[in-house]
Amino acid sequence: MVINSLNLNQQTKNLSMAAKSVQKERFTTKWGLILSVLGIAVGTGNIWRFPRIAAENGGETGAGAFLIAWVTFLFIWSIPLIIAEYGIGRNGRKGVVGSYIKMAGEKFAWMGSFIGFVATAIMFYYSVVAGWCLYYLLESVFSSLPENVEQASMVWNGFQGSMLPSVFHLIMIFLGGLIILKGVKSIERINLILIPSLLLVLLISLVKALTLPGSGAGIIYLFTPDWATLKEPGLWLEALTQNAWDTGAAWGLILTYGAYMRTRDDITISAFQTGIGNNLVSLVAAVIIFSTVFGTLGGQMTNGEVLNVMRDSGPASTGLTFMWMPQLFNEMAGGKIFAILFFLGLTFAAFSSLISMIELATKVFVDMGITRTKATIAVCTAGFMFGLPSAISLDIFANQDFVWGVGLMASGGLISFAVITFGADKFRETLVNNEESRYKLGKWWVFIIKYVVPVQVVTLLAWWIWLSATTFAPDTWYNPLSPFSVATVLVQWGIVVALFKFYNRKIAAKTILN
Repeated sequence: MVINSLNLNQQTKNLSMAAKSVQKERFTTKWGLILSVLGIAVGTGNIWRFPRIAAENGGETGAGAFLIAWVTFLFIWSIPLIIAEYGIGRNGRKGVVGSYIKMAGEKFAWMGSFIGFVATAIMFYYSVVAGWCLYYLLESVFSSLPENVEQASMVWNGFQGSMLPSVFHLIMIFLGGLIILKGVKSIERINLILIPSLLLVLLISLVKALTLPGSGAGIIYLFTPDWATLKEPGLWLEALTQNAWDTGAAWGLILTYGAYMRTRDDITISAFQTGIGNNLVSLVAAVIIFSTVFGTLGGQMTNGEVLNVMRDSGPASTGLTFMWMPQLFNEMAGGKIFAILFFLGLTFAAFSSLISMIELATKVFVDMGITRTKATIAVCTAGFMFGLPSAISLDIFANQDFVWGVGLMASGGLISFAVITFGADKFRETLVNNEESRYKLGKWWVFIIKYVVPVQVVTLLAWWIWLSATTFAPDTWYNPLSPFSVATVLVQWGIVVALFKFYNRKIAAKTILN
């Protein structure tokens, strides 16, 4: 009896210590939360992907129609899902799997696991991109800028043909791991430095870009709508996927940070601040890129030729950012400083997003009873090993980007499913509109999360499969070995889902017990 009593007391003490530890894991300020979530959302997708996608979907007179579709999805996809992620995370106080179980039930642990894996799979190759950014930052500091496309190609091909992509991939994931080791307070502190610094860099870059002769032509093209392009379904598909990339909606990353959210923080206001703030950064980045490209090349090329430069993404979407921008900087006064600032901002953006991805996976293992140190080491080791193929081969990189980028749409559907299972009205009334919320979320959100989001997921996935089978890859869509086929996506998803469903009980039990 004495032994049992001592054991019981010890267990009670351990549980109490664990509870206190969890209690301490909160963002200390509202700005700490917002800047950390902006660290998730503001990444390379804003600075190097968004301007290119806008150019690709622009019409003869401008890209403004794409911006209209893109902003539309901010309000009918991204913000509603961000609200859901904040609520699920704050309610569960665990990582993506544990919080999903609390919302949807133990039998759906595999769904939460799939959401977490999609973001983790993106982390594997995202750290490779972060490594590219760091390399080009150092290149812009210590080397002369390329004078033409041949020199720029030599720099890129020489880099990709060496072991350096793997080395810089290792450096970035190691640095990210150091931040994650110390928990949420370390994440908050680093983002309080990184994000304001990034915004300052972008502001300086914006002023410089706007002073370039001819830059106005780029801004006019960016914001002028070509209304006919709104009739093209492909534009709407690109607008949704780009907004998901921009804001981080449905990645499970905001859900993870939501676990550290204070009860008094207003979910609805935070979601709008996150989504709108992030999209403003994307627009600033687009103005910088369009102004720079048109301002530098406008005297030598027609508008159509300039747009072809922007649309030609190069291998693995690298053309504009890593091959064209350095030589454009070389042609302008003070271009060396501008290049350093640009790649400094890009590196900060990539690193802040990478931190959140490492934290997502780490938090899942911490919830299973593994210490943060062991979990971080395991996640970073796996991240380096599984990211190596993408660091070595651009073809593998492009395949993984394709497979798990599309996976974000499925993740959005699963988050919507969890809210519907819990009860969307109940979710709104009890988890979002609590006693301390200043803005009460309306029933419009319930309609969007119950009907609009699922319809978007089903429609866009079906549309994508149809286009792949009939237009994009009619001869290879059924071949799982083809890097951009429907089959390669469904096979890779299928393997992951099958494994998680097989271990569903073990995942749920391990997560709930700890």
